[in-house]
Amino acid sequence: MFTGIIQDKATVVDIQEGQNFRTITLTYSEKLLYQLKPGASVAHDGCCLTVTKIDGDQVSFDLMQETLRVTTLNQLKIGSNVNVEKAARLGDEIGGHLMSGHIICTACIDEICVAENNRQIWFRITDPEIMKYIFYKGFIGVDGISLTVGEMQKNRFCNYLIPETLARTTLGLKKSGDRVNIEIDPQTQAVVDTVTKTLEKITVDTRSIGTGMHVSENVIFV
Repeated sequence: MFTGIIQDKATVVDIQEGQNFRTITLTYSEKLLYQLKPGASVAHDGCCLTVTKIDGDQVSFDLMQETLRVTTLNQLKIGSNVNVEKAARLGDEIGGHLMSGHIICTACIDEICVAENNRQIWFRITDPEIMKYIFYKGFIGVDGISLTVGEMQKNRFCNYLIPETLARTTLGLKKSGDRVNIEIDPQTQAVVDTVTKTLEKITVDTRSIGTGMHVSENVIFV
């Protein structure tokens, strides 16, 4: 699990194409390398990846076809910067909200409004169905960053970013038209899906009762 608090940024230094997968290598800081071992889970722009090799300060990961299809990691080039968070350990502070590192979709930066002490970024969701999981003041993961939804409109939402977030993450480098990875709050998804299924069942049961009553009335009058 992850917390949505970015620990550092890393730079892509090598990309190798394999059969049905892609290997990327990034340069890690000493902070990220501390106690890191092959097999460890690390989130890159919010996507959970497994360490396959560590060579000095260079760390490698394999990206499978599904990862390349669903996330923005297919757009990485040599020199690209990504947000990095190592998996949370028992006893770690949860400064953001619990995240799984499973990207559900991507979003496009629709609009950036710059103010003196903050920045407002509007994101347009590619799949409108995902909007049912996004709520005003609710949690959302954007490129691995735990953020609070500031405003909502049809098929888009915005976050307000303070200078610290802009400096510590790659969001300070983003521009309109760029894509980001989206992870919805798993607790919100569970509640929404449960309520939706319950309401659907109630609707079906009500229709069944209504049909049964109709048949009974026909029998009585006949």
